[in-house]
Amino acid sequence: MEYADLPGRDARGNWKPVARIELPAFPRWPFRLAPFLTWLFGFPGFLWPYKAVIFGLTAVTWFFLTPPLETMATLRPGWIALILLRNVALIAVWYSIFHVRLHVQRAQGLRYKFNNRWLAEKSRAFFLGGQTADNVFYSIVSGGGIWSAYEVLTLWAYANGLLPFMAFRTSPVAFVLLFLAIPFFRAAHFYVVHRLMHWKPLYKAAHYVHHRNVNVGPWSGISMHPIESLIYFSYMFVHLIVPSHPLHAIFHLQYAGLTPALGHTGFSKMELGHEKAALAHGSYFHYLHHRYFECNYASDEDMFLDKLFGSMHDGTAEAHAKMRARAQTRIRARKAAAEAPLG
Repeated sequence: MEYADLPGRDARGNWKPVARIELPAFPRWPFRLAPFLTWLFGFPGFLWPYKAVIFGLTAVTWFFLTPPLETMATLRPGWIALILLRNVALIAVWYSIFHVRLHVQRAQGLRYKFNNRWLAEKSRAFFLGGQTADNVFYSIVSGGGIWSAYEVLTLWAYANGLLPFMAFRTSPVAFVLLFLAIPFFRAAHFYVVHRLMHWKPLYKAAHYVHHRNVNVGPWSGISMHPIESLIYFSYMFVHLIVPSHPLHAIFHLQYAGLTPALGHTGFSKMELGHEKAALAHGSYFHYLHHRYFECNYASDEDMFLDKLFGSMHDGTAEAHAKMRARAQTRIRARKAAAEAPLG
């Protein structure tokens, strides 16, 4: 099926949503209970399926693939290598699930794809000559390596009593609620550091690596320069302040390390064997950021921040016109500053 035959596409083959992008039911004001419950418990929704799956991976990781805390009280090569290898394996399997089905097998063709282009497998714009190879390299070496470094130091700090600790048996309600809060911790941090990464010096030094992916694929998610990876995974510093358990910390890392695959698939849905059984997962909101650069800095959980600060692109022509007008205003201001007489 060619893109011209697909509904909802413009003359260039770009897919447009039927309706504008709307803020999620939480946090939205005025608060309405029914939409909130649908957002929280619906399928797909806030909890199901992806956060629930990642929590399951976290539980398996903690109980079966993480050494006892007393072992991690001393930094030794053996257990550090275990953390690194299991994280790299997790990245490889998780990201490949979406990449192979959508971009290698092309199992659903261009259905639900945001544009009509496939990944650039031969391009001088990428470090290793192709988009996938480049993305895999940065995701494993920079993403996996720095993710693992943060995890090793965090687990070592728990083992030595350097972080405020929370146990389920003493604080069961707070223990559970913290898992629900972690996506919002991560989202708020992501918005702040993402705006920072678009500061011109940091963009030129690091963030440009991620933004070479104008046409995104799953492996684009954590394909970042090491400087950006250091900043991106720095949300772990919240555990210096908020009492938590190693299970929370591992979930925090896996949630932030794995969900970018979903936000960068380039598709709004992935079919489950049949066109009518499609699971929504892609982020058109974030795709627009990769397409236009100067909008939608937040994640889907906290897109209200873009709404608040005037940088939200909701997919409509009106929003696009406003974005272009803001850009022209900045260009004129910079030009006027450059032409202003010194002194």
